[in-house]
Amino acid sequence: MGKRQFWIAREYEKCSGCRKCEIACSLFHEKRVWPEASRIRIFMLVPGVEFPHLCVQCQDYPCVEACPVNAMSVGETGAVIVDKDACIGCGACIDACPGKIPHLHPAENYAVVCDLCGGDPQCVKVCQEGGWKALVKVEREENVDYRKYAKSPEELTRELAFAFYGEKSEELLPC
Repeated sequence: MGKRQFWIAREYEKCSGCRKCEIACSLFHEKRVWPEASRIRIFMLVPGVEFPHLCVQCQDYPCVEACPVNAMSVGETGAVIVDKDACIGCGACIDACPGKIPHLHPAENYAVVCDLCGGDPQCVKVCQEGGWKALVKVEREENVDYRKYAKSPEELTRELAFAFYGEKSEELLPC
């Protein structure tokens, strides 16, 4: 029997923008503080509107399907796994993702995307320990369409700016 599948739920309004999740992720994966190589990214396209952006593990995994060299697969936890030796860095996964979530590693030519740290997501641990609780590990449910959470940073900025600032938020948006 495989591991239980889960995803990382986000409560955007609780995000402080501290970026500790990026640090924890890069330490885990890169063995050094390197937020640009983190599998989770904090975006701030409008001042005061900061939020975590990471894979939602869509049920149909469009990024995995789009990979022309089969460098992506789905792991036991439901996370997307990238074979960095097989990945050619073509960006097909980025184009296929409804949230434009994968990105290319800043020093090597392969896609990076949240792999749920093998079942123990470091970003969730540091967010919970810090008391923000913007990231929560939640068991996946079969009847939930997770793809609806896969939004680009620009889409999320618009939604959050409107929620935080109301109708006047359109004046703030550069995108």
